[in-house]
Amino acid sequence: MTRFENALEKAKSNPAFDGGIGTLSEKTLHSVLKYYLEPCDDFHEVALCGFVADIMRDGCITEVQTRGFDRLREKLRAFLPEHPVTVVLPIAKTRWYTVIDEESGEVSKKRKSPRYGSIYDAFRELYKIKMLLDSENLYFHFVLLDITEIRRKVKKSRRNRKGYELVERIPNKIEEEIFIDGKEDFGKLIPCGLPTRFTSRDFAKAIKRTRAEAQTALNVLRAVGAVTVTGKDKNTYLYEVT
Repeated sequence: MTRFENALEKAKSNPAFDGGIGTLSEKTLHSVLKYYLEPCDDFHEVALCGFVADIMRDGCITEVQTRGFDRLREKLRAFLPEHPVTVVLPIAKTRWYTVIDEESGEVSKKRKSPRYGSIYDAFRELYKIKMLLDSENLYFHFVLLDITEIRRKVKKSRRNRKGYELVERIPNKIEEEIFIDGKEDFGKLIPCGLPTRFTSRDFAKAIKRTRAEAQTALNVLRAVGAVTVTGKDKNTYLYEVT
């Protein structure tokens, strides 16, 4: 059994899990990654500086954040002056989904989503803690996964026009892991094949994302010194890799 499979089994053996969907008080994806990174419960949920660290061992902290890096800001401000902190972000590279009909209890056949995730999805979260990226104690671990999303059929509304609600995300396997060991490592996230001087439009094409997403990524890369602005072409900034 692989380390990941062991982690999945440990998450299922959690007393809060009764074999049903969405029955963990802590979401399955978060729990599995915690056991994958640190199999021993003794190092989980450690009280420190008025917060609770997901994992702390030998003075090093690991925070598994499945979404919303903005929620991490105050925690990081408390931890980083004294402790190395690795922030772990799971990204659904391959996504499957199944839908539960609450009235009938029927579960639909699992289908593959046409959407694919990539490391560039991390930038919208990194942007939320841009002001902390200079810290020498801050590291990142991006885990790209094959994931099954469990959705629930609900009434359509203005806020939910599709009529589905995400209940749970179950990781099936790890496809890739990327480590950022300090801000100098952010250069790893710059795609190959860019012109010497490039625009956000060039960057968007290279990463196969929207221009708005490319601009967010470049904003973060500028903050860590991985790219610099060298001029303008009309109203568009020109960038170079540092």
